[in-house]
Amino acid sequence: MSDICLVLQAIHAAGIERLRKAGCDVRFASSLVPTVLVREVADARAVLTRDASVSDVLMEAAPRLAVIGVHGAGVDNVAVEAATARGIAVVNTPGANARSVAEHALALTFHLAKAIGGGDRAARQSDASFKYRARFVELEGATFGVVGFGAIGRATARLAKALGMEVIGWSRGASEAEFATEGVRRMASLDEVLTDSDVVSLHLPGAPSTRNLIGRDQLARMRPNAFLINTGRGTVVDEAALAEALAARRIAGAGLDVFAVEPLPATSPLIGLDNVVLTPHVGGSTDAAMYRTATTLAEEVLAVLEGVRPDHLVNEVVWPVDGAKECGL
Repeated sequence: MSDICLVLQAIHAAGIERLRKAGCDVRFASSLVPTVLVREVADARAVLTRDASVSDVLMEAAPRLAVIGVHGAGVDNVAVEAATARGIAVVNTPGANARSVAEHALALTFHLAKAIGGGDRAARQSDASFKYRARFVELEGATFGVVGFGAIGRATARLAKALGMEVIGWSRGASEAEFATEGVRRMASLDEVLTDSDVVSLHLPGAPSTRNLIGRDQLARMRPNAFLINTGRGTVVDEAALAEALAARRIAGAGLDVFAVEPLPATSPLIGLDNVVLTPHVGGSTDAAMYRTATTLAEEVLAVLEGVRPDHLVNEVVWPVDGAKECGL
């Protein structure tokens, strides 16, 4: 019998084709309602998800489950400790969407620096005085601070450097050598990046150690003319504190692609502000990124099912996975 791979959310057709070519029985979840998923996952050997939750309860309902594949780098939607305890491999696709997310971070920066949103509204309203009221920023020579220096942070730094910006950064994990390779000055602390940057771009995972890392105290350290960009995880920013800082013009603006709760609730104070640009977690949703992420994910999942150590194993202690076998045999 072919191994069942349950896909919780749509991914690029190329990834599905790769799984089927390997002999997998690819099925699609009919609903993300937990009671429905518990039934549909029962015989699955693999579960593929984007941002849908994969809980311990779901794993318990799937005694044959060998691998959970995450479409993207962040695994905060997966109960990784529970998977590890059950001997289930968790794989992800770091770097597959790095270029697209980096471009989105710069797009948000441009939107704020060039007052694109306000300009669009002014043009539609024949508001000729807008150009005399708005603030426009030339980015060349400005200081761009990168917080988090994984694949996306590094790609964003390269784009900022190409624009002639001075790039500085901070990361708990990246070494001095990694910063030096990219020609980025590594700062000793997050506070230094916040105080010295005209643009602060966040590229951090969602984790207990990063929750509300950017709060009132950190926002108070930023320059009043600075922009905050977040394409990492929404939980990194205290959104209430950010809304207060934006409303009081303590910082000039923010560009956000991620939120603590997604989709962003209609009651969020961020929605009514005119110095914030919001996008619904689409930084990695270009056709090119979706293709790379889906095909990479398929290869990672197949590697586990075939008994080959995957390149991007989140919980390394589970390897080798008991009972891994060639898909389709």
